[in-house]
Amino acid sequence: MYRFFVEKEQIDREEKKVCIKGTDVNHIKNVLRMRAGEKILISTGEDLEYTCGIVEMTQEEILAEIIEIQEADRELPSKIYLFQGLPKSDKMELIIQKAVELGIFQIIPVETKRCVVKLDEKKEASKRKRWQGIAESAAKQSKRMVIPEIHSVMKFSQAIEYAGQLDIRLIPYELAENMDHTRKMLEKIQPGQSIGIFIGPEGGFTQEEIETALEHQVEPITLGKRILRTETAGMTILSILMYLLEEREVSGGETERK
Repeated sequence: MYRFFVEKEQIDREEKKVCIKGTDVNHIKNVLRMRAGEKILISTGEDLEYTCGIVEMTQEEILAEIIEIQEADRELPSKIYLFQGLPKSDKMELIIQKAVELGIFQIIPVETKRCVVKLDEKKEASKRKRWQGIAESAAKQSKRMVIPEIHSVMKFSQAIEYAGQLDIRLIPYELAENMDHTRKMLEKIQPGQSIGIFIGPEGGFTQEEIETALEHQVEPITLGKRILRTETAGMTILSILMYLLEEREVSGGETERK
């Protein structure tokens, strides 16, 4: 079933009705060509998921009837923030799409010293709107319960300060060594902790940026002996974290039941 996101006020639980508005109306009617009676999934960004049947379609809205309300635990047990150095061309679109599929909570585009891409206010607004649309589409496809936010572009110093609120802060760095240190750092992460991941653009971080990160307790880690592209590095660490967090969540729950 296809998933769509609505605001809380668009759901009337007493009347068992959902009103879908905005761009999803055209998508449902003219792109997916759905008809009355077909089932869809509705989420408000919380833990509840609504199975609904389409009842009526007009030019402005689609009315659906709530058939079933169920809990859907599809989110990671930790909020992961990806601080992504602005890459060239359309790589950011791929990064956003895959990061959302892997469970990211928020993506912060970061302007670093080696970024080739520079966005003025107008270009940033246009890019961010498109990026947010990609995040929404990926969230629907992967049946996420929330749509991850694409934050406005930050300078590196601003991103470091923003990450100060997080429990864990990691920066994969091509000159970092000692895989055992990386393993121990990842093993310490527990479900519920917030995690920030810093990924450099093409060309990586400068030594000055790494030193700034170290001064703010951002831990450098290695992702192996090979140099990974900017669009690969983030997906690598996110995949590892997704596995570890969900495995620990399951094993923790089993321990509690014993």
